[in-house]
Amino acid sequence: MAIRIIRKNEDPVLREAAKPVKKINENVQKLIDDMLETMYDAEGVGLAAPQVGILKRVIVIDVGDGPIVLINPEIVESAGNKKGSEGCLSFPGLVGDVCRSEYVKVKAQNREGEEFCIEGKGLMARALQHEVDHLNGVVFLDHTDKVYKTKK
Repeated sequence: MAIRIIRKNEDPVLREAAKPVKKINENVQKLIDDMLETMYDAEGVGLAAPQVGILKRVIVIDVGDGPIVLINPEIVESAGNKKGSEGCLSFPGLVGDVCRSEYVKVKAQNREGEEFCIEGKGLMARALQHEVDHLNGVVFLDHTDKVYKTKK
């Protein structure tokens, strides 16, 4: 495993759409392991492959219940709306109020290629939407009109 460099700010890769993973091979497995290590090292709750410069539809999330790997994730259901504070490892020191669905259901593949669905509320719903946005070249700043600077 290795810690990868997180792409930041105006890096053009953050604005590109990621391509579907067609075959889950050892390169994808290494990417997943590296993304998890990178996310934990940066003290984040989620990371998308484009954030480490790889345009593949892979995200990792851990909101405190253990790591979740989603390959080719797709939001298939959502409900409610709630505004909340959001930041991003690719935009250190910035937060903004973002309106997201309170509930989402996401269909994806796990690292073994098996299809599964995950449902999320609260922080999990927010993290799922935030990371899926990254796969589509969308960043949280696109959803807010007021950005605040933090100490970090």
